[in-house]
Amino acid sequence: MKALVAGATGETGRRIVQELIARNIPVRALVRDVQQARSILPPDAELVQGDVLKPESLTAALGDSTVLLCATGAKPSFDPTGPYKVDYEGTKNLVDAAKAKGIEHFVFVSSLAASQLFHPLNLFWLILVWKKQGEEYLQKSGLNYTIVRPGGLKNEDNSNSIVMQNADTLFDGSIPRQKVAQVCVEALFEPAAKNKIVEIVAKENTPAKSFGELFANVV
Repeated sequence: MKALVAGATGETGRRIVQELIARNIPVRALVRDVQQARSILPPDAELVQGDVLKPESLTAALGDSTVLLCATGAKPSFDPTGPYKVDYEGTKNLVDAAKAKGIEHFVFVSSLAASQLFHPLNLFWLILVWKKQGEEYLQKSGLNYTIVRPGGLKNEDNSNSIVMQNADTLFDGSIPRQKVAQVCVEALFEPAAKNKIVEIVAKENTPAKSFGELFANVV
């Protein structure tokens, strides 16, 4: 197994890179600025220059990768086309490149409430609408996929247990990015994770379950 991580220098992406390296999985990190990425990512990660908005850069970036994990996301800005470009067009470009390359598993970090049109996050240039469009494009691609919809993201890890449920059944809650990264990487190893949308938060006073159990309980 060899992984390409898109959005590798983002807060969630860099944790996915760390988790993969901790599992001894070779990592190619897709970055726009190699110099900046060197100061952010572990030295074990192979840095490959590319941009999800430049489809021609993605084939070379994938190289000999067999799995792809996407943690891209539009940054808050005054550009109303940002979420459309990054969360839909960028995802679409990655899916097309992955399909052409025969990628075995595509893990996509989306967002809780992606199906809810009347959600406050859609005031930010319809960000959830375009996340959902990206999800659907991946689902229709024929690739093996796992779509991970985390709740509110926290930079600090905690000891709360992961709660995982079916699509459109969790409507609030938060989760540390480290746990999101763990779910994304574990999805590569759990047969029950394939071709599912999973919604995740972390809660206190909840019995801990193995990743196998968590994924198996989602239909």
